[in-house]
Amino acid sequence: MNSDILIIGGGVIGLAIARELRRKGVGAITVIERGHLGHEASWAAAGILAPQAEADRIDDFYRMCSASRDMYPRLAEELLNETNIDIELGRSGTLYLAYSEEDVAEIRKRFEWQRSAGLDVEHFSGQDCRSLEPSVSEYALEALFFPYDWQVENRKLLAALAEFAHLNEVKLIEGTAIDSILTERGRATRVRTADNVNFSADAVILATGAWTSLIKIGELAVPIDVKPIRGQMICFKQPEGRFRRVIYSPRGYVVPRYDGRVLAGATVEDVGFDAETTESGVASLRAVASEIAPCLADLEIVDKWAGLRPFAADGLPVIGRFSQIENLFVATGHYRNGILLAPFTAKAITDLVTENRSSEFLPSFSPQRFRFAGSGR
Repeated sequence: MNSDILIIGGGVIGLAIARELRRKGVGAITVIERGHLGHEASWAAAGILAPQAEADRIDDFYRMCSASRDMYPRLAEELLNETNIDIELGRSGTLYLAYSEEDVAEIRKRFEWQRSAGLDVEHFSGQDCRSLEPSVSEYALEALFFPYDWQVENRKLLAALAEFAHLNEVKLIEGTAIDSILTERGRATRVRTADNVNFSADAVILATGAWTSLIKIGELAVPIDVKPIRGQMICFKQPEGRFRRVIYSPRGYVVPRYDGRVLAGATVEDVGFDAETTESGVASLRAVASEIAPCLADLEIVDKWAGLRPFAADGLPVIGRFSQIENLFVATGHYRNGILLAPFTAKAITDLVTENRSSEFLPSFSPQRFRFAGSGR
């Protein structure tokens, strides 16, 4: 089976890259997904687009996250026109609450450096934040408000990207796990499944998330250490119109959806490829939600799930070209920022593949920061 571009991984990153390549005029594109399209970390996410809420400094990672967030209004409009699917981009901002003196010290420190750096951030009293969000706990002492930290309905985003692929003849293959990438003379020539089915392409893009390190290049492991970090989530059906925006505390967050659901997340667990929810995880998330808004304490949990986030060894995304294999590219390790970084990653990889043009941020996230085992380099 031949294609101009072969993308391994059908989550939000792989699907966003496929769309950007097609819009750039690339011909045959195939996306191969080990399970169901978009049903791993991308499906389990909360859809938060918040580069500022947890930022402690301005560096290339922050700049990249902010640039990607700023791409969302245009992306939402384009996808609506292309697919008739509204990805529900919510632009009401994000509140970050403090409940203890330690929390207050943390948010004041964040406020001072972000205000000094010229970023848009506001400092509220507890009373002010309850005026903005009446359901917030009376024990909230202070809050920061980030007007440009947004959210998107990640499952609608995945549906729109998949629909674009269907409408534009991107070949989508599900239930097919890739075992290895075969190379000749410094080029990837084909990829092979565990059942010895081969796919060939002019270029190969790894967008394999938490499973990246399980793929071999020839007989060697991919030279990127990516491991799964489980994140559990729970979901309530909120009383009508209770929340308008994402609300953080130092221990978690709640995210309101347009359909009346409220998500609460998320755990951070190094448990291998175990994507099951646990009683202790669910209990901790209920406690987080109840701290933020006591009205959630006694509501029924109507859904719960877990996803496996891809965490690279140094905690940063891995985006770029393998210099040892000229037609092999990678986009992985996005950890808790896959939804946020999808637009930027798609454009950056597409520019590399089609024009050999690198974004100003990519050197910081290149796979070349990891040693290619057995390469002699």
